[in-house]
Amino acid sequence: MIYLVRHGQTLFNAQGRLQGRLDSPLTDLGRRQAVAVGSCLRAMLASPADTRLESSPLGRARDTAEIIRATLAGGVVACDARLREISLGSWDGLTPAEIEVRWPGLWRSTVRESWAETCPDGEPYDAAVARLAAWLSSAIGGGPRIVVSHGGAISILRGLHLGLSRAETLSLAVPHGVIFALSPGAVTAIPCG
Repeated sequence: MIYLVRHGQTLFNAQGRLQGRLDSPLTDLGRRQAVAVGSCLRAMLASPADTRLESSPLGRARDTAEIIRATLAGGVVACDARLREISLGSWDGLTPAEIEVRWPGLWRSTVRESWAETCPDGEPYDAAVARLAAWLSSAIGGGPRIVVSHGGAISILRGLHLGLSRAETLSLAVPHGVIFALSPGAVTAIPCG
C-alpha cells in the first residue's frame, strides 16, 4: 500500500501563489494538517513507526514529512528527487492574475491545465509523467510506504496508478489534509480532520 500525502498549507498557498519548484514555509494550519495526517496514519497502520517514509526534497514536503515522522515516532525520512513538484518555469511564485498580465490569454481554468497546455518554459508534461512513472514502478510491491509530495505530482501519480487520460489526470483535486491510499486498481481518499 502506498499512502500519498500533499504537504501542508504554505504561505504561498494561502496567498494564491503558484509554488512549482520554489518554496515557502508551512503556515500554522499547514503544520496542524501534517499532525492530523500523522495521527490518521498512526491509527490506520499496524506498525506506523516501521513504515517507510519518503518525501520530495523540497522544504515544504520535507517539513511535512518530519512532522508526520515525529507523530508516528518513526525513523528517518528518505528524500527522492523524482517526487518533487512540477516546475512552472517563469510562472513559479506568481499568482494567476500576475500570469495573465504578463502572458495574456495563457491562463486556463486550473493551474495544472495551464501548466500542461500553455506554460512557456515549465517542465513538459511528458517529462513529469516519465519521472513520476519511474518512481511509481520502483515503489509498487515494495511494502507499505508514506509519501509526501505535491499537488501536481500527486495528481499525476494517481492518474498513472488508475490509467487515466491526461485530461482526467489534470482534473484531479489534491487537497491538503487528505491521504490517498493506492491499492491494486484503486485510490481511496481519506480525509484527516
